[in-house]
Amino acid sequence: MTHRIETVQVKGSPMEVFVFEPKGAGPHPGIIVCQHIPIGHTGIENDKFTLGVAERYCENGYVAAIPFTFHWWPKSGDIDTKRKEYRDDWTIPDLLAAYDLLAGMKNVRADRIGIVGHCWGGRVSWVGAMSNPKLAACAIFYGGRVRQGLGEGNPPAIDRAGDIKCPVIGFFGNLDKGPSPEDVDAYDAALTKAGVEHTFHRYDNTNHAFQNTLDERYSPQNSEDAWTKVLAFFAAKLKK
Repeated sequence: MTHRIETVQVKGSPMEVFVFEPKGAGPHPGIIVCQHIPIGHTGIENDKFTLGVAERYCENGYVAAIPFTFHWWPKSGDIDTKRKEYRDDWTIPDLLAAYDLLAGMKNVRADRIGIVGHCWGGRVSWVGAMSNPKLAACAIFYGGRVRQGLGEGNPPAIDRAGDIKCPVIGFFGNLDKGPSPEDVDAYDAALTKAGVEHTFHRYDNTNHAFQNTLDERYSPQNSEDAWTKVLAFFAAKLKK
């Protein structure tokens, strides 16, 4: 599926955004697709899994945008450095810029934009929802480190559960250690305490990355079950 590349400025740093648009004039709902790692840090063009995710949402009628949130470092830079230096207060303006790009498109419904991510991107999806009350829906696939803040001075993302204003759906493997079932319990408790509408789906005998066709932990049956559920969720929240 063809896409185009937009470049937006975030605090003086150029960020690539890969945009996938369905056929028809629209207006269509939009989805911000957050990257995972380690593949994604070398450039969206090398992240075949995230590209495939965006294509599938596009095929289902969404304008999908993937912001390259690792633009703060050279694409050839060491991934361990990027993990260590990654900051929530850099990520938030990245996601707001991606949202503004989508919301400003004539073929996008600005009031029907959601966010989704897998692994590292799953956590980023939470960060996006907690920092942008205009988002209409959030999906998190096995996102870890939500109980941590990334970058000195940034609070744990879970502490900002009350700032999430949209419904949330989550998908997790019960064999996963990051996030562990205990982590997911904490996510659930924080959202419940904050009064955030949410539904979590947990799969027995299933590990991290179960939806990634390029990963040895890929679980075809659970992956397709999750696809069915997340597409129904976004249709209910973004296409109404």
